[in-house]
Amino acid sequence: MKMREKRLWSAFVEAYSILRHNRPSSVAEACLPATSYLLTYLSGHSSEFIELCLYTLGNLIVESEAVRRQLLPQGIILAFATCIQSPHMAVLEALGYALSQLLQAKEAPEKIIGSASAGSSVLDSTLPQHMLQLMQPGPKLNPGVAVEFAWCLHYIICSQVNNALLITHGALSTLELLLLDLAGAVQRMEDEGLELLICPVLRCLSNLLAEELLEAVEYQMQPKDERVVVALFILFQFFLQKQPSLLPEGLWLLNNLTANSPTFCTSLLSLDLIEPLLKLLPLSNVVSVLVLRVLCNIAEKGSAYCQRLWPGPLLPCLLDTLALSDTEVVGQSLELLQLLFLYKPEAAQAFLQQSGLQALEKHQETQLQDRVHALRQTALHR
Repeated sequence: MKMREKRLWSAFVEAYSILRHNRPSSVAEACLPATSYLLTYLSGHSSEFIELCLYTLGNLIVESEAVRRQLLPQGIILAFATCIQSPHMAVLEALGYALSQLLQAKEAPEKIIGSASAGSSVLDSTLPQHMLQLMQPGPKLNPGVAVEFAWCLHYIICSQVNNALLITHGALSTLELLLLDLAGAVQRMEDEGLELLICPVLRCLSNLLAEELLEAVEYQMQPKDERVVVALFILFQFFLQKQPSLLPEGLWLLNNLTANSPTFCTSLLSLDLIEPLLKLLPLSNVVSVLVLRVLCNIAEKGSAYCQRLWPGPLLPCLLDTLALSDTEVVGQSLELLQLLFLYKPEAAQAFLQQSGLQALEKHQETQLQDRVHALRQTALHR
């Protein structure tokens, strides 16, 4: 055993002794003396030893705030930024695990992802650029590594510290291309374990698109809008067959894509994807609400869009949702009907002819009664 490794072992022996005699609040805090050695050994050693150190750090980080407080001034972010340049996939996967534990800490937004002192935070380091490089689709993409860093990116985006910087680094483009690649793999039936990567990719894109950076977002994604929409519907079929729990994730992304973009709404209409979308309505209340939100996003764009939504199976589907008792589903249906009646008077006439008023009666004594009354008045006076 090398001298440095003996020192690390001695530090853990000391930690065990402290644990036995003083009973600290956690094993992680007992290991505080060893943290500096662990960071030191992240360079200049075998990849197997570095991998072990990274997993050990990840386990200590998740356990104790005291450990995280000690590791930050010791230079853990700089050490991680060095490790991410390793050519060894096992090291990179271990790094992704350790970094994800650090990014999930409650103090991460202020003290880890962003920091008052320049150069000491994740966003000030080269980590984001390297993470995005490791998520680039292609023959060199390692699924295990990509999964770990996709979750890391998700935690950074959710912190909302500086998502504009991530977009500048090409996060949207990378995630979009990765989404297209994942849909292609599903089509080729190469879908083993893909859900592990699909979920964080969908969440990253959804949360980035929810930012108040809409002009920049639409500008960057517009050229590939139809490909993105087609990819999502390919994934919807995959979710229905193998991972139905991921369907709301994909629909939330579609909602965010269509919320402020007439271009994406036009793509849904021109590709005849409204009917496949409506077929998802009966699956669950959560799915129903998201599908109806997407349809509202389209209808909000005005009469030209409502004209293309109507006629078709939309009205029968909405009458079916009005028969449900879930308040959120019914409320979203009422909102969509109001938009249709506003921009497409023929919709109000068809609603009345197909016993729409009777469907509304079920909700006249509920918390939706004001909205029901308003819709009734709109239908009768169009």
